[in-house]
Amino acid sequence: MDGSTQFSEELPKFVFGNQPWHSATNSTKLEVRNLDFWYGEKQALFDVNLDIFEREVTAFIGPSGCGKSTLLRCLNRTNDAVVGARLDGRVTLDGQDIYALDLDPPLVRRRFGWIAQKPDPFPTSVADNLTFAAKIHGCVQNADEAAELVETTLKRVGLWGELKDRLKDPATALSGGQQQRLCIGRALAYDPEVLLMDEPCSSRDPNATALIEDLIEELRQTKTIVVITHNMQEASRVSQRVVVFHMGRIVEQGNTEDVFGQPQHEISQAYVNGAYV
Repeated sequence: MDGSTQFSEELPKFVFGNQPWHSATNSTKLEVRNLDFWYGEKQALFDVNLDIFEREVTAFIGPSGCGKSTLLRCLNRTNDAVVGARLDGRVTLDGQDIYALDLDPPLVRRRFGWIAQKPDPFPTSVADNLTFAAKIHGCVQNADEAAELVETTLKRVGLWGELKDRLKDPATALSGGQQQRLCIGRALAYDPEVLLMDEPCSSRDPNATALIEDLIEELRQTKTIVVITHNMQEASRVSQRVVVFHMGRIVEQGNTEDVFGQPQHEISQAYVNGAYV
């Protein structure tokens, strides 16, 4: 870290969630071991080692361009589509190497749901957005099952009351907050095991942010969730584990209350404190 960076010895006050610690009863869902990643000649990740636990939220924090999104895409193999991308190391899901040559990448990705920073609803109706992937994956077989899925999913993301009379409206006509929750619902509709969220509350108003954070807390009772955020208060509220990135490396990881309350690395302390690193 640049020695000129200044920060206060007193860390900001953080509000933690109902369970800010890692539970010993939760087993490891994803393991990353000795992972290096390149875009062409440029190395973006260096010797990443990480455990992500089931039924917990793991928050990736760190400056822009430090490798958070790259690692997120490594977890579900969407980096495969990037020309010149190359990965060394190992990523396992429930103990199975997801980069094994005998595994079909689309079947691996089927186990993950993706929520992007900017909502990206399909230019179709609200109902079609929710049933599209579910139909492809065979989760619904007829119109009655599709209708039930739409209602159940919209209730789950808190949109049924707002959208039950607008199911045929284009999803692109919804507000930004509604679009984001719809996209979360679209990811949930085919029942993935792991949710990967890349700044899901970015540019959302406080009310929409609160709704999404409450939804994350509910979902982590049955899902494994990884979320990228630049909002330290948000990370402290929604996560049980925190991973701090800097220049393609993990500099610290641990229970949320420990990383925010007593960071062990000067980069972590500076970032949590709000200084540039």
